[in-house]
Amino acid sequence: MLIKLLRVHLRPYRTAIALVVLFQFLQTLATLYLPALNADIIDNGVVKGDTGYVMRIGGSMLGITVLQISAQAVAVYFGARTAMAVGRDLRATIFDRVQTFSAREVGQFGAPSLITRTTNDVQQIQMLVLLTFTLMVSAPIMCVGGIVLALREDVPLSSLLLVIVPILITVVGLIIARMRPLFRLMQVRLDRVNQVMREQITGIRVIRAFVRDDHERERYGVANADLTDVSLRVGRIMALMFPTVMLIVNISSVAVVWFGGHRIDSGGMQVGELTAFISYLMQILMSIMMATFMFMMIPRAEVCAERIKEVVDTDSSVTPPTGGPSGTGITTLPRHGELELRDVDFRYPGAEAAVLSGVRLIARPGEVTAIIGSTGSGKTTLLNLVPRLFDATSGSVLVDGVDVRELDPDLLARTVGLVPQRPYLFTGTIASNLRYGNPDATDEELWEALEIAQAKDFVEAMEGRLDAPIAQGGTNVSGGQRQRLAIARTLVHRPEIYLFDDSFSALDYATDAALRAALTEHLTAGTNLTAGTNLTAETNQTGETNLTGETNQSSGGRQATVVIVAQRVSTIRDADRIIVLDDGKVVGTGTHDELMESNPTYREIVLSQLTEKEAVTR
Repeated sequence: MLIKLLRVHLRPYRTAIALVVLFQFLQTLATLYLPALNADIIDNGVVKGDTGYVMRIGGSMLGITVLQISAQAVAVYFGARTAMAVGRDLRATIFDRVQTFSAREVGQFGAPSLITRTTNDVQQIQMLVLLTFTLMVSAPIMCVGGIVLALREDVPLSSLLLVIVPILITVVGLIIARMRPLFRLMQVRLDRVNQVMREQITGIRVIRAFVRDDHERERYGVANADLTDVSLRVGRIMALMFPTVMLIVNISSVAVVWFGGHRIDSGGMQVGELTAFISYLMQILMSIMMATFMFMMIPRAEVCAERIKEVVDTDSSVTPPTGGPSGTGITTLPRHGELELRDVDFRYPGAEAAVLSGVRLIARPGEVTAIIGSTGSGKTTLLNLVPRLFDATSGSVLVDGVDVRELDPDLLARTVGLVPQRPYLFTGTIASNLRYGNPDATDEELWEALEIAQAKDFVEAMEGRLDAPIAQGGTNVSGGQRQRLAIARTLVHRPEIYLFDDSFSALDYATDAALRAALTEHLTAGTNLTAGTNLTAETNQTGETNLTGETNQSSGGRQATVVIVAQRVSTIRDADRIIVLDDGKVVGTGTHDELMESNPTYREIVLSQLTEKEAVTR
C-alpha cells in the first residue's frame, strides 16, 4: 500500500529524484574512495617516510572530501524539497477527498481520525520519504561498493562478511516484525487521544456546568495511558535494536583485527590494507544500520499509508451529476424556487428501519411550509436531502422540477440555502462570516440582512461593528446571536429556497415573532433584499461553470420558498402549510386550524405546549 501511494505522488518529481540519486551516487563514490587513498598514504607514504607523497595524496583526499560534502548538500536539498512537496500533495489529496464526503462518510471515519490522518499520518510518510532520499538511497550503493572494495583489499578476510551480514539482517528483520502491529495500534490510540481532547475542548462549558472535571481528567488519563503503554512497548523494541546492531558491529571489528593481524604477520596483507578493510567493513555495517533505521520507520509509514488510502479510496455516497452540457449536471432551471419530495425514502447502511418512508412534500414560492414532529421523526434528515448532504435511498427530491442529483452542484448551492440546527461561525469577523456565501455583498446588504435577522442591534453595540471578531465556532457570542448571524448569512447568500432547521430554538418569543414577521415580509411577500435574481449556470470553453443573473426589476421583487423545521408550535402555527412527521412518515398536511381538528398527532404536540384556548386563539 505504501509503495502504491508513493508511486502516484512521487511521479511528478522524477527530475528531482533523478538529481538526488545522481548526487548521492557521487558522494557515496567519494566516501568509498577515501579509505583506499588512506591505505595508500600508510603503505607508500608513512611506512616509507615519504612526506611529499603524504602531502600529495592528502591534498587529493581533501579535494574528494569537498566534492563529497557538496554532492551531499545538493542531494539533501532536492530530497528535502521533494519530501515536503509529497507531504503537501498528500494533505491536499485527503482534504479534497474529504470535501466530497457526505455527512455519512464523515461520521463513518470521525472528525478526530480524519484530522490525525491529514496531519500525523502524512507526517510519518513525509519523514520516511525525506530519510529515504538522505540516507536510504546511498545505503545500498555504499553496501555493494564496500563489499567490492573489501574483496579488492583481501579476499580471505572478506569471508567474514558472509557470516556478519546475514546475522545482522536476520536480527533486524525479527525486531521489525514485532514492531509493525504495535505501530498500527499506536495510530488507533492516537486517534482516541485526539477524540477525547476534541470533545473536552468543544464541550468545556458542559463539563464545567456539570462539574465533571475529574471524570474528564480520568477519561483523558486512560486514553493517554493507553497511548503511552503502546509507545513504551515500541520504545523498548527500538531500544533493543541499536545495542544489538552495535554489538554485532563491534564483534565484527574485533574479528577483522584478529584475523587481519594474522594475515599481516604471515605477509598476506599490509597494515594500510587492513586499515582500509576495517573502514570498508564499517561503511558496510553503517549502511546496514542506516537501512535498519529506515526499516524501523517503514512499518509505521505502511500503517499510515493504509489509513490514508482508506480515506482516498472511499467514494462519497453523494455522487456528482454527469449530465448537462459540461458533464457536471444540469446548469439551468425552468422555474424558480419550487421544492418537491416525491415518495422519498432514506435509510442508513445496515439500519433495521428507514429514517424516512414515502415522504411527499411540495413547497412553493411565496409560501411558508413548516415541518413539525417528535424527536427522531426525521425532520433534519428530510431537510438535509435537499442540499444533498445525504442522497435519498429511493424517490426523488426535485428543485424546480429537476432532481437534485442531476443539478450542477454550484447551481444547487446557490439555489438552496440551509440554516442548520447547530449554526457554525468561522474564525474571522462578522462581515467575513456574512459574506461566506456571497463575497461581493456590500455593507448595506449586510446591514439589511442583519436587520431582518434581528441582529442589527447587538452587532451595532459590538466594538468594531461589522469588523467585530468572531471566535472559532462563534463561541464568543450567545446561542441566540449565533443563530441570528447564521440566518443573516443565508439572507446575504440570497438563495431561491430557504431551509431553516430549528433555527429559532435559542431565541426568546419576542425575537422569534419579530424575526418570523420580517422573514415573511421580505421573503414570501416579494420585498426581499434586492430585486429578484434568476440564476443560470453557464459553462465556458474551459469547462468552468459561471453563474449569471438576470435581475427582475418589478416592484414586487422575488418570492422565495421558505421551509421551517421547528419544535415550537408558536413558530410554525401561521405557516401556509404544516407537514406533520411521525416515525419518518407524513401523517398530516394542512394549516394549523385544519390539523387541530383532524390530526391527533399534531393536536397532541400543540397541547403539550399550549392550552386549548391558546391553541385556537391567534
